[in-house]
Amino acid sequence: MAQTSRKNVFGLSWLIAGYLFLYIPIFTLIVFSFNDSKMVTLWGGFTFKWYAEILRDREIIEGFLLSLKVAFFTACASVALGTLAAFTMVRYQRFKGKTLFSGMINAPLVMPEVIIGLSLLLMLVSFQRSFGFPDRGMLTIWLGHSLLGMAYAAVAIQARLLELPKSLEEAAMDLGCRPWQVFYLVTLPMISQSLISAWLLTFTISLDDVVLSAFLSGPGSTTLPIVIFSRAKLGLSPTVNAVASIMIFVVALGVVLGSIWLARAEKKRAREQALAYQQGTELQA
Repeated sequence: MAQTSRKNVFGLSWLIAGYLFLYIPIFTLIVFSFNDSKMVTLWGGFTFKWYAEILRDREIIEGFLLSLKVAFFTACASVALGTLAAFTMVRYQRFKGKTLFSGMINAPLVMPEVIIGLSLLLMLVSFQRSFGFPDRGMLTIWLGHSLLGMAYAAVAIQARLLELPKSLEEAAMDLGCRPWQVFYLVTLPMISQSLISAWLLTFTISLDDVVLSAFLSGPGSTTLPIVIFSRAKLGLSPTVNAVASIMIFVVALGVVLGSIWLARAEKKRAREQALAYQQGTELQA
């Protein structure tokens, strides 16, 4: 018992140390965003003036709005494409070129973003020279982020599909449903939680991406992380801390709302399963 207790204390200590190492810098950044002094490391009093200054900074406002739009459309596209890719990998066990298809889906997960950004930039430059389209801007950033986000979404959704019993889909087919009806009426509702999780994941990845945005952005289409990065290179300031704090708040709010929705959906699904099991037991009796 004593040895087990020491192991638990040791593991808990490492867990606490890891969380402190992760969250203390974030907490410090948020606190110093309210610093009245321009010296980032010197506390000069509490103020909201840096947040008010952000509202007057056109570059930051435009970058923030562009980041939100790109992240929203990226999350939607990534979940749609990732769902199709994951469904193909799980439900179609054998088809020609499956290994290559799986490798192409998972490649963005392990490939450096610099390589992805450079290759996309070269491709887009070639297209622009040949066809005059597309210009670097919101569209090209969205394409790059969707390529990366699709891989993450496919992995998250594939893990959920592997857990689903095929008996429900087979029962729907026996009742006369066509494959597309089975997908929309049976499969999608059962993986809805993983779809929301994948959407939040890809939204967050797109919102704070710097590397791909740096390669694919053009004049007048600078995302907020690029703005923060460019200003941080000139030196830290309370304004940069305030902008970073706003991004932290947006991401945290999305995660909290998504977690609440997922928890409620899980409770609802558990109640429905319990009710169905009870009704089945009563019918058998």
